Amino acid sequence: MKCLTLNPVMANVVTSICMATYNGERYLAEQVDSILYQMGEKDELVVVDDASNDGTVGYLKSIGDPRIRIYRNESNIGHVQSFASAIGLARGKYILMADQDDVWIEGRLCTMRDSLSAGSALVSTNTEFIDSQGRMIPPLHPELAEADSCRYLTNIAKIFTGKAYYDGCAMGLREELRRLVLPIPGYVESHDLWIAMAANVARSNRHLACCTLRRRVHGSNASVVSRPLLSKLISRSIFLLSLLHIGLRLIRRAAELHRTHS
Repeated sequence: MKCLTLNPVMANVVTSICMATYNGERYLAEQVDSILYQMGEKDELVVVDDASNDGTVGYLKSIGDPRIRIYRNESNIGHVQSFASAIGLARGKYILMADQDDVWIEGRLCTMRDSLSAGSALVSTNTEFIDSQGRMIPPLHPELAEADSCRYLTNIAKIFTGKAYYDGCAMGLREELRRLVLPIPGYVESHDLWIAMAANVARSNRHLACCTLRRRVHGSNASVVSRPLLSKLISRSIFLLSLLHIGLRLIRRAAELHRTHS
């Protein structure tokens, strides 16, 4: 991975917005504008580009904003590991994720930061949906309910059955949760569900009923499209392996803390 920008060292970064890009030139400007407008001097936008061959990187460099840190994968590694890299590079206490083709609703950053500062390791909101032209379309899945925030076992069961709609682009996590979710194993196909599962297993999760961004649905982002049965069965197997993996990490961390305080 190459760093494409030389940014001055920022002291006490508060919020890191992590974005993975790949051939996203068409919609990127609208999304980046909606994010930069909400960022303060102590916030940063960390972009990991997954070897795009369009004008994505050129556009990001042309902005010239010192709060933007751009990294480029030398080869395509996929969006899951690109997001993992961005999260690992984040310097802020609070870490938000952003897709390259959505639009943030005004107030998202403050809403997420205020909620994370209350102590939950993960905060997830709902989203509105727009088409390729930016026109509102009906929701593609049910919303998260605030009342379900602490129903950890129920949330885990819903992830297993494919009925928990955690969108990574609508998530924010505290730096402490990063230590649990990274590294993301290579077999994981959904970083958002991996992170949501970790937060629920760790019993530190919050849902906000409000919508804080407009999620764009178009021909290139297949993640919001329903999948065939075989693919769903494979996902269930990955879920079980992920649950075991996260559980073992928590056990190891608890053991390390015990040794430290003994």
